[in-house]
Amino acid sequence: MKKVLIIEDEKDLAELLAFNLDREGYATTTVHDGKQGLELAVAVRPDLILLDQMLPGLLGTEVCKALRRDQRTVSIPIIMITAKGDEIDRVVGFEVGADDYIVKPFSIREVVLRVKAVLRRSEPPVETGMTPLLTIGDIAIDSQRHMVTSLGVEVELTTTEFKLLLYLVEKKECVQSREQLLQRVWGYNSTADTRTVDTHVTRLRGKLGAPGDIIKTVRGFGYKIEV
Repeated sequence: MKKVLIIEDEKDLAELLAFNLDREGYATTTVHDGKQGLELAVAVRPDLILLDQMLPGLLGTEVCKALRRDQRTVSIPIIMITAKGDEIDRVVGFEVGADDYIVKPFSIREVVLRVKAVLRRSEPPVETGMTPLLTIGDIAIDSQRHMVTSLGVEVELTTTEFKLLLYLVEKKECVQSREQLLQRVWGYNSTADTRTVDTHVTRLRGKLGAPGDIIKTVRGFGYKIEV
């Protein structure tokens, strides 16, 4: 049973989320304060965190940054929930390490589907005949150890960033539309917000440094790896 930690100061909303996720077979824990939520996340190490942005005690963005700095919680998927829907707010959410972003008001069904999709992305890759170590330019990807190096230096990627890079490398020289990437990496259909893809690609390039320039933008369509 997957454990979901809900850090949300609106108690009615937290209870509603917990009720519906419990009904889907998840084990939920709720907390209404940012500082307490951070402490509980470190202690419990849930499989996924639903994190409100505006929290008493400690803002959700600060909670997210702290979780990403701690080796015990760095790989826990985080879905940020907020009333702020502007593009800059989404960018900030992704920059501090969130894996997904849901804007209030939302449907409970959407949250459940997002939780399922993010948890699927966080699962270890199924063993295939694929070579565990892939190199392209100055980037090396160890698919078994979930590790990436750029210019010989290890790069810390979120689960989503790792899967995005791995998928683009596997499809190198082939253009992938934003909709295809949403389907293959995020598990969403083509009606989802494609800006999510752009934000993650920008962040991925930044983390990889100069070698990240092999991720090319195909204007008006999507992205591809080009050596």
